[in-house]
Amino acid sequence: MSEPHLLVEREDHVVTVTFNRPQARNAWSLEMMARMWDAWQEIDSDPDVRCAILTGAGGTFSAGADLKLMHSDQSDNPWHARFREDKELHWKAMLRHYRLKKPLIAAVEGFALGGGTEILQCTDIRVAGRSATFGLTEAKYGLFPLGGSTVRLRRQIPFTHAMDMLLTGRRVSAPEAQSFGLIGRVVDDGQALATAKEIAAMIAANGPLAVQAIKRAVIESESMTEEDGLARELLVGQPVFASEDAKEGPRAFAERRAPNFQAR
Repeated sequence: MSEPHLLVEREDHVVTVTFNRPQARNAWSLEMMARMWDAWQEIDSDPDVRCAILTGAGGTFSAGADLKLMHSDQSDNPWHARFREDKELHWKAMLRHYRLKKPLIAAVEGFALGGGTEILQCTDIRVAGRSATFGLTEAKYGLFPLGGSTVRLRRQIPFTHAMDMLLTGRRVSAPEAQSFGLIGRVVDDGQALATAKEIAAMIAANGPLAVQAIKRAVIESESMTEEDGLARELLVGQPVFASEDAKEGPRAFAERRAPNFQAR
């Protein structure tokens, strides 16, 4: 029996989601996308999960949508029924119409092209191996980057760099991507996942209610005026101070011990 196209592994409070079609540069199949949507729901619904990592098997992150499958008849594919039942499934799987409540870290090695770069824009922290390569290559094939890049990329990196990537479809190295802010950390090849796990452990040790509220406040205020954003920050942030975790944190500090957060 062949391995699933997406692996979901749990270690303490961290879930690692791995694209697992290395023979196809981890291009997205129907099975992979259906499992992606299942994974996001599982991560957000489990209160014991505090952080997630997204990576790819075989030294490649993802080449995005599988162009060969896009133009072939998939009606006999056993996973096709999921997409007939839920017309939004592919958009939610690729995080276009769904934003994870828990922090999501990308660990990138090798290629992150097309949808592979698009889904990065839905992650919160991005780590890449030094020889990783990025690109929004859709225009090269007469396609449109419908994963959200014409909206999100401009909000995350400077306009001229966003337009350069979108209009030329050229490939961008990890150091260049870091220079204009698409990637936060560049590490030695083969170390992206290990570094992502170190970051995830730091996040998982923090108060989970605080972490999720911080992410929510940042996302919900990103298109607001400063005045409206500050009002939203109060709305989202103040309830955290009424939590048991908000009492445990200062108490642990005073007692010189690690806090035991319970997400309540």
